[in-house]
Amino acid sequence: MANFNLNKVILGGRLTADPELRQTTSGIPVCSFTVAVNRRTSSENSQQADFITCQAWRQTAEFLSRYFRKGSSICVIGSIQTRTWTDQNNQKHYATEVVADEINFVDSKGESSVGRQSAPSAGASQYTPESYGTPSFSSQNADAPRFEDIPNDDDLPF
Repeated sequence: MANFNLNKVILGGRLTADPELRQTTSGIPVCSFTVAVNRRTSSENSQQADFITCQAWRQTAEFLSRYFRKGSSICVIGSIQTRTWTDQNNQKHYATEVVADEINFVDSKGESSVGRQSAPSAGASQYTPESYGTPSFSSQNADAPRFEDIPNDDDLPF
């Protein structure tokens, strides 16, 4: 068999805190965040969760910080990355995290406020996904995408 490598992760869960957008010293946007993912258990009465540390970079980090809040349902697609470093006390540290390539909405429009304890900051765009329809934006931001309504989809080839 040829040299085969595969590193792909798909997580579905809820954010444990509001994502905070930071920048590296060279100005690259980055968000570190944690996703709580329920673990399957054999007992119906017990529920356990894993708390998975993730990172998002560049446009993905900006998207995450703009549209997601603590308690938001989220789907993260990415890869596992490990890193090591030695601190000032000569202690070696290890970290394993998911580097997000894609972040997707999970909540439908009616569920989007579940778990949110605070509204988005003033002036921020708020995206409200609908189950199967045209997304709606409420924003004064001119950069927000514009979607075209298609009244009759009978002519679509798919």
